[in-house]
Order: sequence, then C-alpha cells, then structure tokens
Amino acid sequence: MRHRYDCPLRWGDIDQLNHVNNVKYVDYLQEARGALLHACRTAAGVEHHHNDAYVVRRHEVTFRAPLRFRFQAVSIESWVSEIRTASFTLDHEVFEEQPDGTRTVYLRARTVLAPFVVATGEPRRLEDQERNALAPYAELGDVRSRPVLVDVPRDRAAHYPVQVRFSDLDIYRHVNNVKYFEFFQESRIASLGRLRHALKGFPRMASVIAQADVEYVAPIVLRPQSYDCWTVVSQIGTKSLTVESEITDGTDRSAEGAVLARSKVVLVFFDTETQRSVTPVDGFREALVDALGDMVTAAG
Repeated sequence: MRHRYDCPLRWGDIDQLNHVNNVKYVDYLQEARGALLHACRTAAGVEHHHNDAYVVRRHEVTFRAPLRFRFQAVSIESWVSEIRTASFTLDHEVFEEQPDGTRTVYLRARTVLAPFVVATGEPRRLEDQERNALAPYAELGDVRSRPVLVDVPRDRAAHYPVQVRFSDLDIYRHVNNVKYFEFFQESRIASLGRLRHALKGFPRMASVIAQADVEYVAPIVLRPQSYDCWTVVSQIGTKSLTVESEITDGTDRSAEGAVLARSKVVLVFFDTETQRSVTPVDGFREALVDALGDMVTAAG
C-alpha cells in the first residue's frame, strides 16, 4: 500500500525559470513524509511517544520534468522500501494524474531515516511497534540507498561561508534537512558565478538539476561563526556537469576538518524555449573548462 498526500504549491516556490525550485521539492517530501508517519501510527494504534524521533541520513532526488506553478495541489505517493535494524527507507513519487490514470512524473526520490534518542541525540534501533507501524506501507525490494561519495580536494575547491539562521532550525535544534539543499544551492551559485562573464560571448545557456544527492554526516547547529562549503566540478559532459560539495567545520584548506554533509549534483544544460536538455554550441564546453580553472577536478 502507498500513502498519497496532496501538497499545495506556493507562489514563493517558483524559481527564475518559472519552475518549482529544487529545494522546494525536498520541502514537499518532508510534508509527505510527516503525513505518512502519522498514518503509520494511526493505522497501528500507536501514540506518539518520546522515542518516536527520526533524522534524515540521506536524500537521493531525481528530477524528471519541470513543475510549474498552479493552484491545484501536486500528488505525492510514499512507501517504505527498506527496513533495517537502525534505519528505514522511504521512496517517493511526485506526480500529476490524469482522469484516464496516466501520470506526469515530476520527481522520484529516496529518503533514509534513522531513529534516535531525543534526550541524548544517540542513534537507536527500531522498536517492534515502529516496524509494525511501517509494515502496511512496505514494498520491500533489493535496491538499497547508496552512500553519497564525493572527492573534494580543498586546495582546488571554491569556498563559500555558510551562515546558519535561527529560522533554519528544526524542533530538535538541528538545521532542518531541507536547509542543507539551500546551503548547497547558495554555494553552487556563488562558485559558478564566474561563468557569467566568461561565457558572455555565447548564447545564454540555462541549467536545471537532474539529480541531487545529499548525505547528512553530523548535525549542523546554530552558532555565531559560519560553517564552510567546499565545491568542485568533478565532470563536464556534452550536456551536463557534476558538482560535488562538502560542508565542514573548518576553513583551513590544508586541514581535514570535520565533514558535516556531502552533496553531489548533476546540472543539465537546458533550452527554455523547448523545455528540453540541449547540447551547447561549439566552443562552449572548452570555455567552460577554462573559466572554472582549478575548480575542475576532471573534464569528463
């Protein structure tokens, strides 16, 4: 059985391409996830108690088609795809369904959640009543969530300071999982900002995100000093480029620093007229590599 949630859109969710911004999709998934977990507890007759707390360990988000603003809600189906000793995985599909049953799928995603003890912040095992509550929505398979593996050499990476705001925090006083996508987005835009001038001789080329994976390593909390995001471009293909980033505790490029989160994002060159991916004109890729300089760790 799958849980269905109808998520309303807001005008503020839209980006400069008149699409729902990639960060907002993760916010929608959070709403759908909360509705699913509430349904699980209700169906199992389990009341919320002090141990019923979860943190997101990983998001794997695949963007399938642009979603534009409309006053009708968008549908999200969620189900349990894996249950392990100390974690469980939810799969999601964001879509619009026609009267004949056909679907336009905008996004597919996978979220790994881990239970923890609120008082201590320590991880714990899933309890039997939690497993029983998840069971009605289980479609267990062989496909497992994959770790987000990145290679971000600090001496070649672009640096961006991440300042946490009070409004970024969740009920556990950690930065909310959705905000990490926003941090990585801010860093990515700042790091690639040099391209605007370097590519001004070419036709304007937009880009959209095709894949965004984020691994949550340790909580980010509110503090006066900023955290640090390090970004490189690990691959440049004919129609896309891959951006890898880490958020860390330290600014010293020569030091390891504590890694708090990792991100790997695939950007696809996009034609705003046809609303499709596109291969840039001759010379664009070479100019791109030259403009990025040391940020490029592999041309692809």
